Amino acid sequence: MIKVDAINKSFGDKVVLNNFSSNFESGKINLIIGRSGSGKTIAIKCMLGLHEVDSGAIFFDKRNFSVINDIQRKKIRKEIGVVFQGSALFDSMSVFENVMFPLRMSERMSVREMKQRVDFCLNRVDLKGAHDLFPSELSGGMQKRVAIARAISLNPKYLFCDEPNSGLDPTTATVIDNLLKEITYENGITTVINTHDMNSVVDIGDHIVFIKEGVKKWEGDKKNFLSSKNKDLCEFKSSSKLFV
Repeated sequence: MIKVDAINKSFGDKVVLNNFSSNFESGKINLIIGRSGSGKTIAIKCMLGLHEVDSGAIFFDKRNFSVINDIQRKKIRKEIGVVFQGSALFDSMSVFENVMFPLRMSERMSVREMKQRVDFCLNRVDLKGAHDLFPSELSGGMQKRVAIARAISLNPKYLFCDEPNSGLDPTTATVIDNLLKEITYENGITTVINTHDMNSVVDIGDHIVFIKEGVKKWEGDKKNFLSSKNKDLCEFKSSSKLFV
C-alpha cells in the first residue's frame, strides 16, 4: 500500500497540491482523475520522488519516502515500475533491448535469466515475436504494451501509469486497461493510474480519487462514483462524453 499523508506542493505562488491525502491499495487499480491542470500528474511525480513535497509524507508500506536517504530511496525505486504517457521507448533500441534495459541496470540476473525475463514479459503483453522490431515500426498500442512489459520486467510491487490510454483509439485503450488490470491482480501490485478516461473508471477502477485544483474533492469505489451526488464530481462527470 502507498499512503499519501497531507502533502502540499507549490511552484512559486501557485499551489498545485493542497493537503492531499489518500491510501492507494495493494492488488487494486487506484485511479487519480481530474481535469488537466488539476494536480493529478504532480501527485504521481511526488510519489515517484521526481518532485519533493513542501510538507506532508508519502509511505511505501510504512516506509516514509519523504525522509529517508538516497540509498534507501534507491531501494524503493527498484520496486517501482513506470509507464509514461508517451511510452518513452528508446528509438535506437529494439523492443527486446528496451525491455532488457532496466534488467541490465539492476545487475541482479545473469544474461540468460534476463533474456528469459524479457521473453516472459513480451509474451505476457502479447508481443511474442516482436523482439527485433523498433519503436518506429510499432503502432501506438504496441508501443504501450512494450512500455508495460518494460515496467513489469523487474517484477515491481508498485506500478505507476501516466495517462496510459492517451492517443489510443477506444478499442486499443480497452486492451491496455484490461492488460493493466490483469497484471495488477495476478501479481498483487499497487497500481496507481493518472487518467481522464472515464471508460477506464467504469471498466477497471477499484479505488478512485478525484482532484480539483489541487484539492481532493471525492474518494471512493466505482459503484459510489457512478451514484455520487458530490457537486464537483457531478460537474466533472457531466463534462465527460461518457456521461453526457
